[in-house]
Amino acid sequence: MMRDSVFNCCFNPPRPPGVVEETQWQGSRAQALPPNNQRFLIFFDFDETIVDECSDDAMATVAPSGSLPSWLKDTYRPGRYNEYMQRVLTYLAEQGVTPSTVRNTIERLPPCPGIPALLRFLRSCPSQDFEIICVSDANTVFIETWLQSLGFHTLFTRIFTNPAHFDENGQLQLRPFHSHDCMRCPVNMCKAEIVRRYTAQRVHERGGRQYQRVLYVGDGANDFCPSLTLGPGDVAFPRHDFPMHRLIQEMYEAKPGEFKASVVPWRSGEEIINKLQKVMEEQV
Repeated sequence: MMRDSVFNCCFNPPRPPGVVEETQWQGSRAQALPPNNQRFLIFFDFDETIVDECSDDAMATVAPSGSLPSWLKDTYRPGRYNEYMQRVLTYLAEQGVTPSTVRNTIERLPPCPGIPALLRFLRSCPSQDFEIICVSDANTVFIETWLQSLGFHTLFTRIFTNPAHFDENGQLQLRPFHSHDCMRCPVNMCKAEIVRRYTAQRVHERGGRQYQRVLYVGDGANDFCPSLTLGPGDVAFPRHDFPMHRLIQEMYEAKPGEFKASVVPWRSGEEIINKLQKVMEEQV
């Protein structure tokens, strides 16, 4: 999570476009790369944006007492939540929590209001309209398990998140997504870096053809960072009165004109659908 003033975070100069060499930057591929004619590029967070809870927090409910012991919770350090979560998963495996229990718990996470309707809407759109990406500080097992359980996995071209797998002992092993230079983001992930680099790479692959709009749907403080990369004409969709929304409002007040994108707060995915329909009708 970002702390203190947010306006110094994550705004490093963009790297030059080109093919990204690191394996993790390829992301988890839900489907083959789309043809290079999509009009819009849309990014989604996962926790409290697609699902209405934090998937990591849900793991505490499968602990033997229904909650994590205090000594374990006390090991958390700011900016190092990924490392803390690995300790949680190790503890759960030691307590006999099985992979099937983990997956079943994730599958039961409720979606945010209107999000299934939004994902169905995107699936119904012509193929040349939306290229859909997930960017999340959760992990591959949680996100892919949930999306597959509801039949939305193949909607996403890429899923950028912390790599995870069950080892031979049934313990879920996490790895950090990447390292970065942002002093305000968790050490394992800066979403602004992901959005910048992926967008630049795709524009390069498209022969320099820009998207008509880049859109970002999120809720948390770490979703504020990538929203700063959006330009005029792009759209940020912060969940109403969640940290991303409050930080955008704070920037509006402290530095008028600095936030470039249009802002559409949402309480339900239906509000996002309404805006997307208007965007699709615009002539650029």
